[in-house]
Amino acid sequence: MATTTLAKAAEGTETVQHAARIEHVSKSFAGPAGQQLVLDDISLDVAPGEFVTLLGASGCGKSTLLNLVAGLDAPSSGGITTDGRPALMFQEHALFPWLTAGKNIELALKLRGVPKNERRGRAEELLELVRLGGAHGKRVHELSGGMRQRVALARALAQESKLLLMDEPFAALDAITRDVLHDELTRIWRETNLSVLFVTHNVREAVRLAERVVLLSSRPGRIAREWRVDIPQPRRIEDTAVAELSVEITEQLRGEIRRHGKH
Repeated sequence: MATTTLAKAAEGTETVQHAARIEHVSKSFAGPAGQQLVLDDISLDVAPGEFVTLLGASGCGKSTLLNLVAGLDAPSSGGITTDGRPALMFQEHALFPWLTAGKNIELALKLRGVPKNERRGRAEELLELVRLGGAHGKRVHELSGGMRQRVALARALAQESKLLLMDEPFAALDAITRDVLHDELTRIWRETNLSVLFVTHNVREAVRLAERVVLLSSRPGRIAREWRVDIPQPRRIEDTAVAELSVEITEQLRGEIRRHGKH
């Protein structure tokens, strides 16, 4: 039975048991050969304050699942609930080029109903949080790729959501910039106690960042396996423990790709 994705805030004093709950979700799209099943019976909880990465080969449905959780689309069957409306950060920064860095953030604050006289100060606080203090008046074209993604992160944080959805936000960056932003994201996550659902196809990135790694099989996407990552933070991508777990997960990923005939 088809259902609609709903974002539900906690009511009263009820204890929230999950930041996101995905229950038996499937998703199909119309194609030349009829309905094509992209996601098949996905069930997954994200606990409050938990950092979860979704990992899988290209085309396995990772971004589709994230869009469903964000409420940008509805599942064909199953249901999704979240603790409030999630914030979404894309691979591309999606900043408005005619606005400054600060004004991009202020726009998100305006849409959330923050009074005009409070927006400038709050935007500057968020820029400080992502270590871009003093960049309020910078135009988008004056910012490097890494700086633009920091502004995009600050804009997502401006929504004050309890759940942050991230769709391969560092994939287009060079290795050094990506490494720095891994550190920054880990710091911000720990400081703010956000719940994060992070999509990637980079195994080491998944292991470096997450408390839990969830592997999706190739299309249709199903949960193939999960790993609890008990490596202490902060982690480095070159750490021995990160590398060892990455090798194990990579072997599982290769097996899923072979099993589904993808090369």
